Amino acid sequence: AVRKGQTFEGRLYLRGSGDVVVALQSADGTKEYASQRITGIGAAWKKFPFELTAAAADGDARFALYLDRPGRVQADQVTLMSTGEDRFRGLPLRGDIGQAMVDQGLTFLRYGGTMINIPGYRFKKMIGDRDKRPPYHGHWYRWSTNGFGIEDFLQFCEKAGFTAAFAVNIEETPQDMADMIEYLNGPVTSEWGRRRAENGHPEPYGVKYIGIGNEEVLFNGDRADEYDHYVERFNLLHDAIKGKDPSVKLISTAWWRADSPSMERTFRALDGKADYWDYHPWADQLASGREVEAELRRMRELFLRWNPSTTMKCVIFEENGNRHDMQRVLGHVTLQNAVRRMGDFVLTSCAANALQPYRQNDNGWDQGQVFFTPSQVWGMPPYYAQQMAAAHHRPLTVGCGVEGADGVLDVTATRSREAGSVVLHIANTGAEPLRVGLRVDGMGKVSQARMVSLSGDLDAVNTPEEPRRIAPVGRELPARAAQTVDIAPYSYTIVVLDE
Repeated sequence: AVRKGQTFEGRLYLRGSGDVVVALQSADGTKEYASQRITGIGAAWKKFPFELTAAAADGDARFALYLDRPGRVQADQVTLMSTGEDRFRGLPLRGDIGQAMVDQGLTFLRYGGTMINIPGYRFKKMIGDRDKRPPYHGHWYRWSTNGFGIEDFLQFCEKAGFTAAFAVNIEETPQDMADMIEYLNGPVTSEWGRRRAENGHPEPYGVKYIGIGNEEVLFNGDRADEYDHYVERFNLLHDAIKGKDPSVKLISTAWWRADSPSMERTFRALDGKADYWDYHPWADQLASGREVEAELRRMRELFLRWNPSTTMKCVIFEENGNRHDMQRVLGHVTLQNAVRRMGDFVLTSCAANALQPYRQNDNGWDQGQVFFTPSQVWGMPPYYAQQMAAAHHRPLTVGCGVEGADGVLDVTATRSREAGSVVLHIANTGAEPLRVGLRVDGMGKVSQARMVSLSGDLDAVNTPEEPRRIAPVGRELPARAAQTVDIAPYSYTIVVLDE
C-alpha cells in the first residue's frame, strides 16, 4: 500500500552488466508511481541504495525490479521500507504496528517460540549488518533471513518501553553465551561490548530475563533422557551466563508434567539456578482459568514439598490457543484472574501471539491480538481485554468472594498501594446477563465509581471493515462502595472505585 507523496527507501545487491530500474507500480504493472534507474553494475556484488516517492495512492501496489534494455543482472537482498513517521521511533519497523502494541498497554514482551529450537538459530548469526547475516532453515519458514533477531527485538522493546525476555537455543555453546551476555550487558570497554557499540548501540541493553530453550522435552513425549540432557545443557549455559552477569534471571523451559517421574529430579537439578519455570497452558476455553489455577497451585505445592526453602517460581511465557475472539478473551481473562490469585508465585503471563497478518497466517496459530494489512492495523477482542487490564492495573490483591451465579462469574479484586483505589475484574462466562450486587468492606467514602465492559458473542471478532466492533464501553456508576450493576453475557467487566 502506498500513499501519494509517501517516500520509501530501499537497497539491493546487484552484479552483472546493464542497468536496472526499480519502481512502484500498480498490481498489474500498467501504472508506474515512482522509478529510479540504477547504473554502475559490475562483475562483483555491490550494494545500491535508492529512494522512491509515490506520485499517487494505491492500496494494492507492487514493487518492481526490471530491465528495460538488453542485459544480464543478478539481484539479492532486496529491501524496501517506508521512512520518517511511518517507522516506529526511528527503527526500521512499521510505526503503526509498534504503536498499536504500545497503545495496548503492554509492559513486558517475550520473544521466543518453536522458531528457536532450530539448529541454525544462533545469536552470533543475528547481529551486525542485516544484509550480511547468514540465512538458515527455519521451523515455520524454510528460508529464514535473520533480518529480525534478538538484538532487533531488544531495540524495539527499548523504544517501546517494554521489559524484554527472550529465549536461546539450548545447544548454543557456553562461550557463545558468555559472549552474548557481554555483548548485550557488558561495558563498551569489553571486547563484545565494543562490538555492540560498533553496531550502533553503545549503551548496554540491561537484559534481565533469558529462557534457556523453548518447550524442551515436549515433542518426543515424556523422555527421561531428554530431561537429563536439558539439565546438562541448562547448567552449562547457566554457568556461562551467570559468570558474566549474575543479575540475569534464567528460566527453565523443560516441559511441565506434574505426574512425570522426571519432574522432581529436574527440579532438584535446577533449584537455585533457574529463577522461574516456564509453564505454557491452553487459554481459549471458558474454563481455562480454573484449570490453570489448579495446575499452578499444584506446581507451587510440589516445589515446596521438594524444597521448602526454594525460591523458584513460575512464569507463563505463552498462553496458547487457536482463537482471537470473545471466547479467547474469557479464557485469557479467567487465566489472568488465576495469576492474580497466585500472588507473586507467577512473574507474568504473556498471551500469544502478538501479531497476525490478516488472511495470510499459514502456520496454524490463529491467535493474534494485533492484526494488520499493508495499510491498516487493528486490535482483536483479546487486545482490548489486555488494554483494559493494563489501564486499570493495581499492584496488590484483595480478598474476594463470589456467592451464587453457579460458577459462571470469575472475580478478582486489586487495590493501589495507598489503598485509595479498588478495582474489580469480573468475567461472566455464561450466556445470560447477570444483576450483581457488589460490596467492598472497609473502604472509606467513595468519590468516584465507573465501569468498563467488553462483551459479544463467543465467536465475535473485529474486521478491517469494523475494527472496533468488539471494543470496551465505559460508563459512570453511583459513588458508593455497595451497589448493584448489570453484567452482560460473555463479558469482561472492570469496576473502579476511588476514595
